[in-house]
Amino acid sequence: ATVYFVHDRNFRAGIALARTLWLQGHPVQAVDRARNIAADAEHMDHPASLTVIRAWAASIFLWTGDLRSAEDYIDSSIALAESYLLGPLAAVGRARKAQLAIQNGDAKAGVSSLQACLEEIHAVRYELITTEFNISLVQGLAAIGRTDEASMALAAAFEQVERNGDTCYLPELLRVRAGLLHAAAPGRVEDVETCLMESLELARRDGARGWELRSAMDLAKLLADRSQPKQARALLQPVYAAFVEGFDTADLVAAKAVLASLI
Repeated sequence: ATVYFVHDRNFRAGIALARTLWLQGHPVQAVDRARNIAADAEHMDHPASLTVIRAWAASIFLWTGDLRSAEDYIDSSIALAESYLLGPLAAVGRARKAQLAIQNGDAKAGVSSLQACLEEIHAVRYELITTEFNISLVQGLAAIGRTDEASMALAAAFEQVERNGDTCYLPELLRVRAGLLHAAAPGRVEDVETCLMESLELARRDGARGWELRSAMDLAKLLADRSQPKQARALLQPVYAAFVEGFDTADLVAAKAVLASLI
């Protein structure tokens, strides 16, 4: 008999490699790997594996800013999970959909949906991917002005990372913390800068060039706001120059625009 309620770990390893490629600063290779793994999984009579692969692969499209592909992968993941009554995986797919809504600017609806999905996911202890959801929740809460809740959610995300060892997200969590600090207390520029520098150092230590670029952009903007464009360019330019592909992806397009403004 066919077993639907477990998934092939070899495919998940392939998606983990795709996500690692993005973190290392290879967005094109990451996207290609994700698409190839998903295509290979299509040939398996294993809906649970395909559901997991599509839900996890969606993160790469969200990171690169290809929101149309992200939506396609998310919708197909949800449809599969619902068709085969894979309840926890359907909740993961809906959480991805909420992430997409937040990234698309519909933070109010995204936050409400994501909070409901996280309750379902926590109930079944499917915690493999919740750090990403927690980061999106913080960003969504901040976007709609619920800063106290955003701060509490961020503190909980840090606690979860420390508890579960999901440390690859620490640079991004620190960057998000810097953003919250800056929004809540614009005068605390030194604290924001310290937070971003810590994020940069962690990203560099881990070889996480994807996170490094985001933190370098935020720090460059901060320096530019303090009338230090030369220092801002000196910080961001070498990080941008280290990339050899993916110049049409969201973060690299944004970094190029920041560099162009530093004159």
